[in-house]
Order: sequence, then C-alpha cells, then structure tokens
Amino acid sequence: MGSTNWSNVRLILARELRDQLRDRRTLFMIAVLPLLLYPLMGMLFMQMAQFMQNHASKVLVVGNEDLNTAEAFVEQGAPLVEYLNQVDLIDVDFEARPETADEGISATAHRRMVDGPYDSVVYFPDDFVMAVFGYADKPRDTARSSAELENDPEARQPRPEIFFNAAKDQSRIAYERVAAALTRWRTNLIQSSLEKYEVPKQASSPFEIAAMDVAEPKFRRAALWSKVLPFVVLVWALTGAFYPAVDLCAGEKERGTLETLLCSPVHRSDIVWGKLLTVMVFSVMTAVLNLLCMVFTASFILSRFDALAAATGTTSLGPPPITSLGWLLVALIPLSALFSALALSLAAMARSSKEGQYYLMPLLMVTMPLMILPMLPSSELNFGTSIIPVSGVVLLLRQLMEGEIRQALIYVLPVALVTGGCCLFAFRWAVDQFNNESVLFRESERFDLIQFFKHILRERSETPGVGMAVLCGLLILLVRFFAGMVVPMPDSWHSFALVTTITLVAFVAVPAAVMSVAFTTSPRRALLLNGTPLTALGAAVLLAACLHPFAIWMSTIITEIYPVNTEALAPLQGLLAGAPLYQLLFVLALLPAVCEELAFRGFILSGLRHLGTKWRAILISSLFFGLTHGMLQQSVMAGLFGMVIGYLAIQTGSLFPCIAFHAVHNGLMISLTQIGEGWTTRWPWLQPLFASSESSSLSGTELPTYAWPVIMAGCLFAAILLRWFRSFPYLPSDEERLHDALEHQPLQPVSQP
Repeated sequence: MGSTNWSNVRLILARELRDQLRDRRTLFMIAVLPLLLYPLMGMLFMQMAQFMQNHASKVLVVGNEDLNTAEAFVEQGAPLVEYLNQVDLIDVDFEARPETADEGISATAHRRMVDGPYDSVVYFPDDFVMAVFGYADKPRDTARSSAELENDPEARQPRPEIFFNAAKDQSRIAYERVAAALTRWRTNLIQSSLEKYEVPKQASSPFEIAAMDVAEPKFRRAALWSKVLPFVVLVWALTGAFYPAVDLCAGEKERGTLETLLCSPVHRSDIVWGKLLTVMVFSVMTAVLNLLCMVFTASFILSRFDALAAATGTTSLGPPPITSLGWLLVALIPLSALFSALALSLAAMARSSKEGQYYLMPLLMVTMPLMILPMLPSSELNFGTSIIPVSGVVLLLRQLMEGEIRQALIYVLPVALVTGGCCLFAFRWAVDQFNNESVLFRESERFDLIQFFKHILRERSETPGVGMAVLCGLLILLVRFFAGMVVPMPDSWHSFALVTTITLVAFVAVPAAVMSVAFTTSPRRALLLNGTPLTALGAAVLLAACLHPFAIWMSTIITEIYPVNTEALAPLQGLLAGAPLYQLLFVLALLPAVCEELAFRGFILSGLRHLGTKWRAILISSLFFGLTHGMLQQSVMAGLFGMVIGYLAIQTGSLFPCIAFHAVHNGLMISLTQIGEGWTTRWPWLQPLFASSESSSLSGTELPTYAWPVIMAGCLFAAILLRWFRSFPYLPSDEERLHDALEHQPLQPVSQP
C-alpha cells in the first residue's frame, strides 16, 4: 500500500461530510432524535410508575385454630395473626385443618391456588403447638446424638409448610412476605422463651454486624453508572457508525457516484481513510449526544427520588462524576474507529442500502457478547480479560470510572495494543474490500439456492472458493459442537478412542473430502496432496521438535492467564492414565494430524487463498482450527501453532510437511504428559534440559518445564528452519498477484480545485 496522501483524505472527508449533513434523516438521527427520545422515555417512565403499585398477596392459612387460642401463645402475646396483620401487603384467610383428607396437603394447596384466589397456602401440622412448647416439660436427654434426635419424629422440630408457585411472580412475592412474617414471629417466640426462663436476650444473638461503607458518595455513583454507561455508549457508537457507512458505500452504488470516485487518480487507501473518518465523526457524535441526553434526563428524574433515598438511607443516584464522562470520551475514539472500519467493510460488500442494513444484525450478534461479558458480576480486569477485544476496554473503563486508577494503569498497554491491532486489521479489511472490484460491483440479483449450487457445480475450478472454504469451516464447527453435546462422556479408554476416531474421521476429514470431490475439479490440489521433497518432511519434524520447549512454556503462560478447571478434567485424565502409549500416539497425535490437516490446511486454506493475501488466509484458517478445540486454552495454542503449519502448507505447496509437524508436535506433548519426570529419572543426562519447577500443562497434568537456554536455543533453530522454508518456490494465486498489483500501483494525488 502506498503512502497515504492526507491532502486527498481531507478532500474526501469534506466531500462526504457535506453530503451526509445535507441528508435530513442523518441530522434527525444524530441531533434531533436524542433530544426527543430520552425526555419522552422519562415522561413515559413517570407515567408508568403510577401503575407500578404493590398489590396485596392473598394467603390461606390452614390449621390456625389452635395457634391463636393456645394458652402459651396468649401468655407470650405472640399469636400468628398479629404478625400477619402487621404486613399491609398480606390479605389472610384462615381455614380449619380438615379432619379427613381425601387428597394430600400438597395437592390440596395446589388446587386452592389454581382454582381459588390464593397466591400461597400455609399449612401448620396438628401437633405444632405441642412440638413448640412441649420441650420445656420433657427431661433433657444429653446422651442422644444430634443424628438420633433428627431421626426421631417426636424430637424433630415442627416445620410449617409454605406452598407457592415459583412460576408466577405474585406467588413468589407472597412466599417472601409470609416467610418474613413467620421469621419475625419465630424471633419473638425465642425472646419470650428466654425471658420466661430468665435467660438474657443476648444468648440468642451474641453479636450484631455493622456494615460500614467507606466509599465516597461520588465513587458510589460512579460504580453504579459504570455498569450502564459503557454499554450504552458502545451500542450507540456501533449503530451510529453503521448507517452512515451503508450510505457512503451501498448508497453511492445505488446513486452511481461510487464509480466516479474510484476512477479518480487517488489510492484506494485514501478513499477508505476519508470515508472512515466521516463515519467516525458521525459515530462519535451519535454516542456523545445520546450519552449527554441520557445522563441529563436520568439525573433529572432520579433527583425526584432524593428525598425518598434520604428517608430510607439508600444511595442517591445522582449524575455521574465529570471524570467518568471524560474516561468514556477517551475510550470512545478507538472503539468508534474499530466499529467504523468494520461497518465500512460490511457496507462495501452490500449490493444495496437495504442489503447493507441486514448486515447490522450479524455485527451486533458478534460484538454484543463482548459488551455484555464485562457487565457480569464475576468479571474483573486482569491480563486474561484485558486482551479480549472490546471487553478489555469496557472493563478498563469500569475501573477508571470507579476510581481504581492505579490498578487500571497496569492493563492500559495490553488493552491499547489489542484495540490498536483490531483497528488495524479492520482498516486493512476495508482497504481490501475497496481494492476488490468483484466485491464493490456485485450484481444485484435474487438469491436462488438451487441455481447457486448449479452455478458452483458448473463453474468448478481446481481449488474451492472462499465461500466454500468458510462453509466447510462453519460446518465442521457446528457438527462438532452438537456432537459434543449429544455424545456422553466415555467411561473407558476404548470408548474414548472410538468416539475420538469417529469424530475426527466423520466430522472433520469426510466433509472436507466430500466437498473437494463435489465442488472442485482437482481434489488432489484442493487438499494440497502434492508431492514434496524428503528434506521438507525432515525439516518439518525438526521444526516441531525445536518448537516443543517453546510450546510447553506457552502452555504454562496460557494456563496462568486462563486457569484450567482441573476438576472437570479429572475424568479425562483418568481415562488417559491407563492407556498404552502407542495407542495414545495413534489416537491423539497421528489421527488428528491427518484428519485436521486435510480440512484446515487442505480444503479451507486452499479456498481462503482466493482472498488475495496468504497471511489473511493463514490467519482465518488458524482461527477455524483453534475454535474446533473444546477448551479455551487448547484453542489459543492451536491457533498459534496453526499459523506455523499454515505457513508450511503455503511455502511447500504440500500437506505432508504439515501432517509431519502436527503429528510430532502432538506426540511430544503426549509423551511428556505420560512420562513426565520419568525421563530425568531414567536418563539422568536429560536433567539439565529441564527446570526444577513444575507447571500445569493444557491437560491439567503437572509437567516439568524446559530450562531457559533450551527454550531460546529451540526458538533460534526454529527461526532458521522457517527461514529455510522461505526458499521454497512460492507460487502465488491469481488473486494474490492482483492484490499485490493494486497495493503497489503508482497513482498521482488528486489536484485541489
């Protein structure tokens, strides 16, 4: 890509801003709608609050006739009816206990709640009064254990039963109110009994807990706002970027003005920069105006409840601190750039504005979980969460808004690096979309599934297309996901080996092989089953051995960032512990190497090379390869080493070095897992290769780590071998040649009028 001409970018930015500001709908969505939306929502909330009144719960008490007339209750002045009547939101009916019951009490209570008006039914057994007060007249039996007393029906504590329907809110609320009234009644009975036997009341409650909140009021407000504002701002930044992007790309296609811009003597990257900055302006403006209007309206409405908060002693939710809004504005810039680049790339793919609007939902479905994850109570900012795109920014914002600046500054660098990398990737994707004429000027035709497959079968080529490669990857992911949910956990090594073999062959290798036969003219080329020199196979084996110490070290780092649930892995470790080593190597090393390489470095990578750049094809195929592994820790490792294997596949043009690398890599990991420190015991001369400390591997088994000199030497030899693989005669695809030509074409800057 040539150097960016900022003079051209400035001209394109001024042109696009002028066109967008002339659109009344754009001005209404950005400026007018926030000013009207939130005040109207506030008025609607105030109106609806009048109908949000608590309604009394209808409760039926069965067996109350002896509770209010019992002499013990009358003497202590604590009949149940008084405590029930103290609650204004309980409407109580009393009913005598039936002498003969044709049905059980549970069925009777269910019938009374379904057929009658009752939300809850309280049943007291017939021996309740005697069980509560009869213990005073009984001699104490200190020789019996608590378990014997629990199993004795006469010594067991009486248990009133509260029947309710948890599927209905009114019934659940009635249960909570009745349970609270019974709890207060029980507390009063305990205190009355203690007074009767001249026991101090402190015996039932020896101490009290005093909660002392040391947080300042502004930080309490900031903590409450930090759970809401980042999510709202990001959603508006995304939606505010998408619709201008659709108009700047798909809209210009419909108006016929995009061809004029593309024919001008200006680099495509300059065009993308101009449109990207335009979309960013509208994204930031939309988010800021909505943020200010929402904060102003919410603060005005909540200020009405300040008196109520002061009377009840609760926290008054005032406006957020100014510093919190400042942090939001700082984080809004890179996220708006990311969302704008993604929206621009998707909008460039759309044939029309209507089709472009359909792409908003997939983009929301991908980014929404990343926005919701930081809102969970258990989410916290650490190194593992800081390197998650979008989620790391939101968690960093929460800590900054809550005043924990020292803790937040530790993770500013990883969050900034990840966000910057995502922005760069999204921008490069947008530039490639504008460099691809087949994407920009796709015909606006109606999709027909039958005609689509007929076209694929009729226009088959030697290698699959990008769509077929992505479809194969998605098919493998879906099939493996549902197979993992349906197939039960094996109870023996033989059943585990059988399930693993069927999964790899039927759900990974077979789809790739079938699609290569059906949708390509040369399955051998589609699966990269080309010959390769023996030196390449030997170099691949040696490369896997050199990277093995680094792989062990990386597994240690990954398990420290994302700890492994050893309890969940315990059954799997038990299955693998008694299996012979040669069977483990076949099932977990050789078989995955053949099946997974056929799919990911064979069919999928061959199709993704039509994207135009080999590194993007390697990255996407490695992403599919990582996602097929069940554990997050394994997915990260598989994605990293999948890029190395993809590089071998493209440089050698053959799948066999990939299979060799994959098999040796898995085989060494399994061997070290099974033998562990037995190597150093059996062969003492190997002891200097390992460090003295132990660390957890991805399988949860304690493994000895390699010494630092061994890791560094292995990485050095691996770099030399990768450099050697670069000497192979690399044959770029037609799309890669076209992409390189567009990247380096000399263009003159546009002259200012």
